[in-house]
Amino acid sequence: MTTTTAPVAGAVAPRHHAPVRRPSLLRLTTVELRKLVDTRAGRWLLITIGLVVVAIVTLLLIYGEDAELTFFTLFAPSLLPVSVLLPVLGILSITSEWSQRTALTTYALVPRRERVVAAKLAAVVLAALASVLVTFAVASVGTLVASATGGAGTWPADIGTLALHATIVQVASVLMGAAFGLMLLNTPLAIVGYLLLPTIWTVLGEVVRPLRGPADWLDTSRTMEPLFTSDVTGGQWARLAVSLLVWLVLPLAVGLVRTLRREVS
Repeated sequence: MTTTTAPVAGAVAPRHHAPVRRPSLLRLTTVELRKLVDTRAGRWLLITIGLVVVAIVTLLLIYGEDAELTFFTLFAPSLLPVSVLLPVLGILSITSEWSQRTALTTYALVPRRERVVAAKLAAVVLAALASVLVTFAVASVGTLVASATGGAGTWPADIGTLALHATIVQVASVLMGAAFGLMLLNTPLAIVGYLLLPTIWTVLGEVVRPLRGPADWLDTSRTMEPLFTSDVTGGQWARLAVSLLVWLVLPLAVGLVRTLRREVS
């Protein structure tokens, strides 16, 4: 014989909660883009990048020779300071989680840390693309102003190739900064390491004769230089790939392993 238990008066049936959907990579990237401008350091760094581009083009228009005021001479010099500042933004996007102690919240909400890292890398790449567009726009306005005020104001026939090469330089630069941030997980140490180690290698490649050959393959300042011209040979692309393998892919791999294994406290 079976018995049944009568329901207790006032008892509440258990609720069936719908499974929580994890945020998409697009949403995580949007959040990381917002983080880039939420901090005072990131916001002013982005503002500084824009002001530096405008200042360089303005100074060239004022003090440059009229015959030399072309799109290329306004665009190329503006890329250099941006390629120096952008990696700092990449570093801050990674290390700020640990320096501001927000990693505990971030990785609690998104336990799969590799998705957070992927979103951060995507965000800084988008920032690099935006910097190329800003530089391109400011240089275009400068070219029009030069043409209207008696300067050369000429446009290169291979402007698309030039824009593509500039994009490669800026994206690679910001990813190298992010890679150093992942590897060191400390803002001052990552910034000093990123700025100091390649510079030391460049100096050694110039001073020490046996290192001049390897420097042609491992010095990013040399391997990226051909990108500022329209014609890049297969050998130059190979040198660029090797240098990025050492200064970008290797630190990124080491940093990813370290980030995935580091205890959050």
